[in-house]
Amino acid sequence: MHDAPTWDPQQYLHHSGHRTRPFHDLLARIPELPRPDRPARIADLGCGPGNVTAQLVYRWPDAHITGFDNSPEMLKEAESHAGPTPGGGHLDFAPADAADWTPEEPYDLIVSNAALQWVPNHPDSFPRWIDSLTPGGTFAFQVPGNFTSPSHALLGELCDSPQWRHRLDTHGRRFVHILDPAGYLELLADLGCATDVWETTYVQLLQGDDPVLDWVKGTALRPVLTALEDDPEARDAFLAEYREALRRAYPTGRHGTVFPFRRIFAVARKPAV
Repeated sequence: MHDAPTWDPQQYLHHSGHRTRPFHDLLARIPELPRPDRPARIADLGCGPGNVTAQLVYRWPDAHITGFDNSPEMLKEAESHAGPTPGGGHLDFAPADAADWTPEEPYDLIVSNAALQWVPNHPDSFPRWIDSLTPGGTFAFQVPGNFTSPSHALLGELCDSPQWRHRLDTHGRRFVHILDPAGYLELLADLGCATDVWETTYVQLLQGDDPVLDWVKGTALRPVLTALEDDPEARDAFLAEYREALRRAYPTGRHGTVFPFRRIFAVARKPAV
């Protein structure tokens, strides 16, 4: 198990349009699942507030889909999506930590959307997860690849500064646990999968005051906010310093604030026999 930050589902959903776009791009590249004669069994690992998990219903309307997450706050929000689906399937949610999740049954699809970057050594779990797939099943995921961008580099530098180092230690960098695209490709191919790996940089136009700060409050900043949640004065001081750095790095333009966001995608299909 690994320590997890406290999540705020409503903050995370502030930018749900931008956050769900990579999932739709991932979903479009997932091949048809095996055994069309029966409803598919699908797992969404790191389901968050469930809004993305619910999108799976449109592709596989009769499937039994389970979203797993280790955040009680996220699972509580996700429950609003649970229940029978219009196509005769079922959507439910359960607690689990991707760091040590072991499937208890075969799955036709295991998907993970913007979650594995929080899990140290997550590639070590790939053999176990792929073994649990039915023949011809698919493992698909996407993770952020922007950890050297100003939004994240500035956060790490601030956490490492003399003023904050004793309070925050490695909280600003603790989530950087990804491989480069070629690394994922080689690993998944070595496991015998037909593998499709790619990357995309979304050039997002954010609106509002300090929109990049608002964005990271839902994701990368969560460990810091969790560490400082019992000290509002320190939290506000940290946010003020970080806000000024982000304003310099991401100035507001005529149409809003441009926020490039790189994502890494992988789709691995297990052999059918």
